[in-house]
Amino acid sequence: MKLITFEYEGKQQIGVLSEDGRTIVRVCDVLGLPADLTMTEFIQRHGEDDLAALKKASECAGTIETRAVRTLSPIPRPIHDVLCVGVNYASHVEETRHGLKDQKFQRPEKSIYFGKRAVEIQGPDAEIQGRFDLDEEMDYEAELAVIIGRRCRDVAPEDTEECIFGYSVFNDLSSRKLQRLHKQWLRGKSLDGYTAMGPVILTRDELPYPIEADVISRVNGEERQHSNTRLFLNDVPGIVSDLSMGMTLEPGDIIATGTPAGVAMGMDEPKWLKPGDVVECEIPPIGVLRNRIR
Repeated sequence: MKLITFEYEGKQQIGVLSEDGRTIVRVCDVLGLPADLTMTEFIQRHGEDDLAALKKASECAGTIETRAVRTLSPIPRPIHDVLCVGVNYASHVEETRHGLKDQKFQRPEKSIYFGKRAVEIQGPDAEIQGRFDLDEEMDYEAELAVIIGRRCRDVAPEDTEECIFGYSVFNDLSSRKLQRLHKQWLRGKSLDGYTAMGPVILTRDELPYPIEADVISRVNGEERQHSNTRLFLNDVPGIVSDLSMGMTLEPGDIIATGTPAGVAMGMDEPKWLKPGDVVECEIPPIGVLRNRIR
């Protein structure tokens, strides 16, 4: 089941896509909830019966055509900073060493975690304002996003699936000069607008666990990244368990699980993003997240 946040007749709402993707059923109409309920609020209060009712509704034609709405990020304003995993593919290690100009950088023994401030998360087809005045080395990173579904702490890997609400496509846009300059990754990852996610949240029941899915990016139609989450150095059960040890995860929290090789930073002659470029990040079971840089 695919859940969507959208704007229709000037109002932000949440819904579930019909199976053919052409129409939307509003969550408020199915469950009798407030029309202005946000995705985060729904995740915080949902039950299994709610999901079952929505899944049944998705099998029928909805009342709103998708072509009549503006699709937003499923979670436009996160409750906390995004939790990110750095260098989670072996193929990304060498290009990270190259791009950060740090020959001492090695494959990490333990996962690298960092926060990404996202005052607002951009949705599909949103234009992203590049801050080329601050850093002309703007880069893309296609990733799988994991959305936490219930409050949890100290969770064993084998119990993590029950903590997950669903998955989305994530673009961890990055300013590489700032990333190098500050010797850590928060500032280079956190410029306004440099976080995009969507087009939907796919509920966890739609995919086997641990998830194995292709992660792809294209710039102006040219494929730049193509890998699969089965090649993670630390898989989703390991990541969720690791982060939960001594740190509470809450419903609506977003975990970006790392990007594969193919980013501009790793190229001998980097193809940095520039105004007019169209970036597509795709995870086939979930969809395509497309944004234009301006």
